[in-house]
Formats: sequence, C-alpha cells, structure tokens
Amino acid sequence: MKKTVYILVLSLFLVSCGKKTITTQASVTTVSNIEALNNAIKDAKPGDNIVLANGTYKDFEIKFRGKGTEDNPITLKAETAGKVSIEGQSYLKFGGEYLVVEGLHFKNGFSPSSAVIDFKISHKDAPDEIADHCKVTNCVIEDFNKPKRDNSDLWVQFWGRHNELSNSYIAGKTNRGPTVRVSIEGVESINNYHQIINNHFGPRPVKGGPSGETIQLGNSYTSMSPSHTMVANNLFEECNGEVEVISSKTNFNEFRNNVFYKSEGSLVTRHGNYCKIDGNYFIGDGVNENYGGIRIINTGHWVTNNFFYNLKGKSFRSPLAVMNGIPKSPLNRYNQVTDVVVAYNTYVNCSSPWQFGVGTNIAQADVLPKSEIRSARAIRTTVANNVVYNEKGLEAIVVENDKADGVTFVNNVVDNKGVSFNDFDGGIIAASLELKKLTDNLFLPIGVPEGIKAYKGFDFNTIEKDLFGTSRKDNTSIGAVIGTEAVNPSILDKSKYGTTWYSNEAEDKATVTHVVSEAEDLQAKINKANNGDIIAIAEGGYTFNKALVINKTITIQSQGEKKAKLVYVGSSETPLFSLQSKGKLTFNNIVLEGNENNYAFASLKENMANHFGLTVSNTEISNFGYVLKVYKESFSERITFENTAITDCENGIELSEETNDKGDYNTEYLTINNCSFNAVKANVIDYYRGGYDESTIGGNLLIANSTFTNCGAKEKNKTLLNHNGIVNVNITKNTFKNNKVQFVSTLWGAKNNVESENTLVNSGQINTEENLKMKLMY
Repeated sequence: MKKTVYILVLSLFLVSCGKKTITTQASVTTVSNIEALNNAIKDAKPGDNIVLANGTYKDFEIKFRGKGTEDNPITLKAETAGKVSIEGQSYLKFGGEYLVVEGLHFKNGFSPSSAVIDFKISHKDAPDEIADHCKVTNCVIEDFNKPKRDNSDLWVQFWGRHNELSNSYIAGKTNRGPTVRVSIEGVESINNYHQIINNHFGPRPVKGGPSGETIQLGNSYTSMSPSHTMVANNLFEECNGEVEVISSKTNFNEFRNNVFYKSEGSLVTRHGNYCKIDGNYFIGDGVNENYGGIRIINTGHWVTNNFFYNLKGKSFRSPLAVMNGIPKSPLNRYNQVTDVVVAYNTYVNCSSPWQFGVGTNIAQADVLPKSEIRSARAIRTTVANNVVYNEKGLEAIVVENDKADGVTFVNNVVDNKGVSFNDFDGGIIAASLELKKLTDNLFLPIGVPEGIKAYKGFDFNTIEKDLFGTSRKDNTSIGAVIGTEAVNPSILDKSKYGTTWYSNEAEDKATVTHVVSEAEDLQAKINKANNGDIIAIAEGGYTFNKALVINKTITIQSQGEKKAKLVYVGSSETPLFSLQSKGKLTFNNIVLEGNENNYAFASLKENMANHFGLTVSNTEISNFGYVLKVYKESFSERITFENTAITDCENGIELSEETNDKGDYNTEYLTINNCSFNAVKANVIDYYRGGYDESTIGGNLLIANSTFTNCGAKEKNKTLLNHNGIVNVNITKNTFKNNKVQFVSTLWGAKNNVESENTLVNSGQINTEENLKMKLMY
C-alpha cells in the first residue's frame, strides 16, 4: 500500500514537472526607442516584461497591444518608476487583454489624439481594438494640456471591460474635457466593472466654464446603460474645474471611501440611476462657499455613511442638494428624483446641510421654453438616521427651494444650539450633543439620546457597515459612525493614495529680491527669478520698446516708496507685460504710461495652455489702448485691481472674447476695489459669459469703493459696466460722475446680482432685468 502511494505521488510530481517544462518562460526586454518598443510589443508573450530604460521620450506614441492572461499579464514598465518621462506629443493606447503599464510620467506636452491614455486603439477602416482587463498603475499625468483651452481631450478614457486606473497621481488639467471618462458606447463597454481606485487626483484649476469634471462616467445619451464602475479610496484634492467633481451619467456606479478635500464642486448623480455613495468624506475650510457635497438627480440612489465637515456651500453646492426635475425630461436634462435613500450620514458645521428643490426655475418661465422648466419635486425619498451638529444654530436644517412634500424624514437628530427649525412631523429631532475630535478635520458628534434607535426601512439591512467599516449588525446607532472609540483613519495622509514615487508637496523656498536699475536688465532678472521671487525696480524712469514676458509667479514693484516709471513705446496692439501660461504677476507701486495704441497687460492671442494671473495695486496707468486685454481661450483664476488710478485710456479692462456662448468666461474672480477711472472711453469693465446652463454657476465680479468719471464716451451699447451673464455681481459704494452712458449697469435679478450705496451723477442709471434672455448651450 505504501509503495502504491509513493508511485502515485511520484507520478503526480513528474506530471507537474512536465507541465512546467512546456510553459513559455517569461522574458524581460529593455528598450530605449519607439522602434525597439514596437518590436518588443509585437513579440511579447504572456508573462513578459517590457522595460523602458530611464530617460525622456518625446513625441512617443505607444500602441500597446497584446494578449496576456490573468496570471501572466504582459507588463510595460519604467526601468525605475518615475525616471521615465513621456513628453511632447505623446499618448498611450491599449488594445487587447491583461496588459499592465507602470511607472510612467507624462509631462511637458499634450496628446495629439483625443486622450492621453486610451483603453482602445481606433481604426478608420477596421474594428477598433478594445481593451479588457488592462491596468494603468503607479503613473503620473501632470499639466499635459492641449495648447488651446477649447481643444477638448481626456487624460484617461476607459472602454471595454474590467480595466483599472490605480495608485496614480493626476493633476493640472486646464483645457476642455473631463480628466477621466468612462465611455460606454457599444455593447463591448457596458457592464464594464472598471476600477478607479487608490489614486490622488491633485489640483485641477477652475476652468471658467463647463466640461471641467475630474471624473465623468458616461454621457447624457448613454445614461440609461449599466456601467458598474467602482470609484473607491481616492483623494480628490482641490479639484476645482467646475461645479461637478464627479459626474455620474450611467447606472449602477459605486463611490466608496473617497476623500474630497477642499474641492470646489460636488459628487453629482447627473444622469443614470442606482448609484451607491457610501463612506466618503467631504472636507471644507468653513469659509469657501464653493466646496460642495453630493447633488442628487434621477432614481434609486443610496447615500449612506458619508461625513461632511465645514462645508459652507449652498444650493448646487450644498452638502446634500436634491434637485427638481423636468417633467418628461429628455436624456440630456434633469430627471425627477425618485426612490432615493439618504441614511446614516453625519454633518458637522455645515451651513446648509439639506436642500431640496434645488434648481427650481418656475419663476423664469417667461424666458425659458416649457421643456426647460424644472418643476418635478423629489418623491418617494427617505432621509433617516442622520446626525447634524452645528456650533452655530441655523434658521433651517432643510431648505425648501420647492416643497419637500415627497420626502419622508425619520429618526434624524440635530444639535442646532437651541434654534428652532421645522421638524417635519417629528422626523428631525432636536438634541444636545458633544463633539469628539479625531483630527483637525474629523469630529464625531456623540451623545445621541438612548431612546432614539435607527429606523429599519426596506433594504436597510444591506447597510452592513459604518464609515470606519464597523459592522452594523444588531446595532441601532444612527449617524455615520458607531460608538465613540473610533481610531483616526488618517484620511489626509497622502502616502495612502497615488504613486510610490511622486509627491505634490512643494518645498518652501526663500524669496529672493532682484534689484533692477536699467531697463535692459528687467527681462533678464525676470528670467533668472524663481517662482515667488520679487523684482524691485529702482527709482527713476525706464523706457521699453518690446513686451516683457511673464511666465512664472513673480512680483514686480518699486524698490522704495517713490514709484518707478515704466514707459512703453512698443508697437500698436502689443503689451508691455505679456501674461503667458503660468505667468502670475503681482504688480505694485509703479507708474505705467503707454503711447495710446499699445497695451499695459495682455494674455497671448493663442496657445494659452495654462492659466495666468494678475494683481495690480497702488499703480498709476495712463495713455494705453487697453489697460488689460484678455484673448479668447485665456483664463485667470483671479484678476484684481486695487488702489489704482486709470486715466486717459481708449479701453479699460476687457474680458469679453468668449462669444461662442458655451458658458465659458475669462476669469473666475474680477475684483475692482478703491480704484479711479477717468476718461476711459470704452470697455471700461467688460466681463462676459454667454450661454444658459443652470449648472454653470461661475463668474464673480466685485466693484467697490471706486470712482468713474467722464468714462464710456465711445461705448457702443451705452452701458458703462458690462457683465453679461456673470452670475455673482456686487457693485457697491462707488461714485459715477459725468459718464455719457444710458446705463451704468444692467443687473440679472434672477441671479446673485446686487448693487448698494452707489452715487450716480449725470451717468444714467443702474438697471435690473429679472430674467435675461440667454442662448441655450445644448
């Protein structure tokens, strides 16, 4: 018997060894140019590793096609993660199965196609090669922008099924188009089960219009298709591109355990149904009203175990914003909210925790087509077992932009510091709670009265864990966290997200002051300076005949209290200061003088691949054709003029070339404070945003404490301050005297346009139109 067993075991061993001897041995091939890479890809077998040698690869178009297996994928990786730079006009496309890419750094360039990384290789005259079970991991895409802002692309585009973006860092997109999109046109891409996990989505600057999402899952016309995409364990840091950080536009997507940190937007179920939004953190700073939470549209979503802290956003950017829909809505508009559950969430120090009927526009029925009127209120929606804590009591816990009569409130507890509120038939219960601090951004309300037990609605048993992963079985606690013994989850430890080799933490550098005493030295000193340095111009007069290039963050100021004088004699329609990509200029305590036809400041006419910035203070500006000329497809997050005198200029501050009426504009914040404008003939302030889309809610204009005298003589529309379509306008404490115009301003009454304490003398009037007629964007 023992001999038989021995022979059997020996036979199995030999069979096993025999199998091993016929297995293809994996190879490692190191390449250093595109020809070698293409040959290695062509010859690759399952389990093979293709290694890109350390170095910079410019104009590198990678078409990675092949068929690995689940146990033996084909891998393309950097020799050393982070030491392989893909630059110039480059991209990476997948076609095949079980392919992995690791350790690449995309920078200093842009994709010549529609995506930087694409899970598909397209063909004009043959079927596309779709990727399945392919992965990008431990990679970086940084500032890889098209030269023109209106040139749309994606940095990662998913097709096929079971593909993955993981442990990567992606930041700096400024041009049109979501950073990441899951595209599901075609049966091969529905029910895809893609994974977007463990990534660090770094700052995405404000785009200045729509189509600036960080993640978009599907589109309007595929929104009823099943996707099953998982977005989990990611850090979204300062993702400010537009009002939607994530736009979910397909069915059955899940968003779990993500951290949204100081991101000026929301996670939005824009189209599609049956999302699960569980265990996410939304962290604000208690000041910025643009930091949002979750906005709900459509059917069947479950919003559970989420934590909202220090969010001051309202309306579209409320911690919970439930929108009104359009009856019989087309696919690309707003469906009614139905059959939604909002349960076991915690809100701490949020200005407007719950808003319902967001986006209702019944009052604008006289200027909008009937098909645009959002009058369908949320129905069959349950809000239960949530905890709200406020250090300062609010007038309303639930803001009803339209009646929340289709919403059932059950067993929600609120500490509102004794301020009374609508309790919705006892569904919101006042209580006195305490805060337990875990970190600077994570406080847990404790002390819910023992008699308040969790409501057990239909399918509530499927909410099996709390925010920290503790089991809810046989537990009746409410709020996002069970108990009081929670351990710090270190949600802002950046080492938990993104790559193993890259950090966006910048080292502090000492500011260096560079002194200029001769005109020809100024550009040389600007070129030599590092970001954050100061150029100090010695007292005296300086004449320039060509533009000075600003392409970094720099301060230019007079060296002493007396203002240096800069005279520009350069060609007509050229600027003294050319504000180029990444050129952010602070300009202080200087006299500027032009020749009546040239410009003081201007962006580039084209190829502004990145933002610029401008702050002008304590300055005297005269005799220019334009004080500031901003061209189409240029964008500055902030433009500020303060304590500055502008005199005898043909044109003032013009930001009005985004005339395609697609919701775009040239700056997010234009601030004019304590300035004087005298004899500025036209475009005194011209700040334009065209196109009606209620979800594009940007544009901020403040004009305060300033004087306007003898201005607007050549203004064709007879309006002094032009701000068509800008949503947030505040004109306050200004004096307008002897301006030959019909109107000082026309305010948009239905939006946040206000004026106060202004003095008007022989200058027309300030007009208010409740509903401006705007061109629809879609």
